[in-house]
Amino acid sequence: MTTSRTLHRTAWLALTLALILTPARAEEKTIRVGMIGLDTSHAAAFTGILHNPENKYPVRVVAAVPQASPDIESSVSRLDGYVKTLSEQHGVKMLDSIEAMLPLVDVVMVESVDGRPHLEQARPGIVAGKPTFIDKPAAASLKDVVAIFELAKKHGTPVWSTSNLRYHSGVVKAATADVGEIAAVLSYGPASLEEHHLDLAWYGIHPTEALFTVMGTGCESVSRTYTPGTDVVTGLWKGGKVGTLMGLRASKGAYGVKVFGSKAVIEETAGGAYPELMAEMVKFFQTGKPPVSAETTIEIFAFMEAADESKRRGGAPVTLAEVLEKARAEAAKP
Repeated sequence: MTTSRTLHRTAWLALTLALILTPARAEEKTIRVGMIGLDTSHAAAFTGILHNPENKYPVRVVAAVPQASPDIESSVSRLDGYVKTLSEQHGVKMLDSIEAMLPLVDVVMVESVDGRPHLEQARPGIVAGKPTFIDKPAAASLKDVVAIFELAKKHGTPVWSTSNLRYHSGVVKAATADVGEIAAVLSYGPASLEEHHLDLAWYGIHPTEALFTVMGTGCESVSRTYTPGTDVVTGLWKGGKVGTLMGLRASKGAYGVKVFGSKAVIEETAGGAYPELMAEMVKFFQTGKPPVSAETTIEIFAFMEAADESKRRGGAPVTLAEVLEKARAEAAKP
């Protein structure tokens, strides 16, 4: 009996001593972010949220490569201000090239307001295996979006893109509410144009992303009614569901989604959701799992490409399969 008690006491003391002497758990590794572009308010806003001590994110934007598009006034005029904010307020190191930045970072955020350079801006990081987020629009054309995700697939690098509107509480509520079988969805919002982009890619990407958040993928064809002040783009989804995008230029800018279901009809307003997007961003940095699939983003851009083609054809329906086949053939060219 005495021997048994002694052994138990010895074992208990050994366990207690081991717990006391065990080193404290190592602090969570800081994820180093490299940004490319900086000519958009997103660069400063996203960095501010990631660095906010109240959020306790193990993430720091440590390096950046400023780049601007000389033929887009809003890009050139805003770059210096955002560079100053990031360097002076957040201690971000400014570098002359993406190649010089990559060894200093773990992940990449492409933050150029112009979608045209996104493929080439993202390419070095993707080839190097750095998980990459490409801010909206993923590119200026469907062809480049296809090329981005083909490159990511080739190198096994996780890549994603989204509009922050996908994570707004109103859009999330519209997407998750029990309305029964969805028959139709209407998404509306500002849709100013920029001559170098697909018409809906410049600003209409926001209500388009909201539409797909509620409808999901499966759009088969698109027809478009265009006027200088308004676009009405109607998509036909598998199973006969109808998704309509109303792009507004002539009226006050506001976002909203209306869902027509077999059990209920609901309408939700929408807007910016930067904190919610950054929460998803941190999860992506930590897991390497994109929250929005490549297939979803490609279909969104096929929807927008088909809308432009329908406009060229006077509003006639255009299938997504047609524009995707053409884009994939163009993206495959050397």
